[in-house]
Amino acid sequence: MTAFNVVRFRVKPGEEQRFVEYHRKARPAFKGFLGGSLVKTGEQAYCFVAEWRTFQSIVKARPQMIALLDGIRDALEDLGGELGVTDAVSGTSVVKLRAPVAAKPAMKKKKKAPAARRKKAGRKRS
Repeated sequence: MTAFNVVRFRVKPGEEQRFVEYHRKARPAFKGFLGGSLVKTGEQAYCFVAEWRTFQSIVKARPQMIALLDGIRDALEDLGGELGVTDAVSGTSVVKLRAPVAAKPAMKKKKKAPAARRKKAGRKRS
């Protein structure tokens, strides 16, 4: 079953551009990783949301995810409350919401040229 992990960060002042660029350039090769998004949630506040093939994929990738985080850890503020620099949660998807299917735009009918113009257009000139 599809699983997700969500990680909350607060970036130190002056480090946001480097933090975003670090994620933009990242090419994680985690087995079972389906993709993710870095989301700006406020001033210096971000959340990373990742989709995985299974929850076990997340568990197996944790050492690699920590290694990836270590490359940018110095740009992060401690979140307090014994959290450290991240607040991470993960679990399996229990409901998947689908976007509504957009209706295809109707094709405009071409207006037929009056009969006299159709005949004239069909004549060949010598």
